[in-house]
Amino acid sequence: MAAGLRAATGDVVVLMDGDLQHPPELIPEMLARWRAGAKMVTAVRRSRDTDPWLRRQLSRGFYGLFKRVSEVALAEGGGDFRLFDHAVVRAINSMPERTRFMKGITSWVGFRQEEIPFDPAERAAGASAWSLLRLLSYAADGLSAFSTLPLRVWSLVGLVMAAMSGLYGGWLVVRTMVWGIDVPGYASMMVAVLFLSGIQLISLGVLGEYVGRIFTEVKARPLYLVAEKLGFDEDER
Repeated sequence: MAAGLRAATGDVVVLMDGDLQHPPELIPEMLARWRAGAKMVTAVRRSRDTDPWLRRQLSRGFYGLFKRVSEVALAEGGGDFRLFDHAVVRAINSMPERTRFMKGITSWVGFRQEEIPFDPAERAAGASAWSLLRLLSYAADGLSAFSTLPLRVWSLVGLVMAAMSGLYGGWLVVRTMVWGIDVPGYASMMVAVLFLSGIQLISLGVLGEYVGRIFTEVKARPLYLVAEKLGFDEDER
């Protein structure tokens, strides 16, 4: 897809599968939406009844999780069957990152987007190259490309651990003062281990914050995208 978008010319580009599960009859309606002003038109599956039960549940769970932790929103059921205005193609081509989660990228670039529901047809030939393991790997790429939550969560875990160790340490001190020592050194050792574990997790969380910023910077996404220039000379476009 990246190679095709880089080589594409003209005012509009359509991405679709070659196994005829994406109905070409939908293209005229997509073009009509584009002529009406839409910069991107996404064909969204009405249902996933043709998929196995486990894949449907995992897909539903992925979209729910992605919606909560990511900086962009995905259209559930939206795949690679899309129409792009050339301004959108230029925006996608301007993103140099190599781990390309296209569903997230096409949502991140913005522009006016519309959706068209459709029912996928039976595969005309061949079999899907996307195994369950490969889909899970692709989902992990998407979550890591558009969310730093996995890095930041350890700061919260560290704070909780440090707080719990403080409370537990206070309880051990009070119990020792009231009922005496059951096992010599137990209270001090447990408090020290729990407290230092919390500090270590907090430290990892701080490192995660900076790694997250490095992660954001190395993707080198543009700060902003321009859909259209009005009132400029031709040589300035």
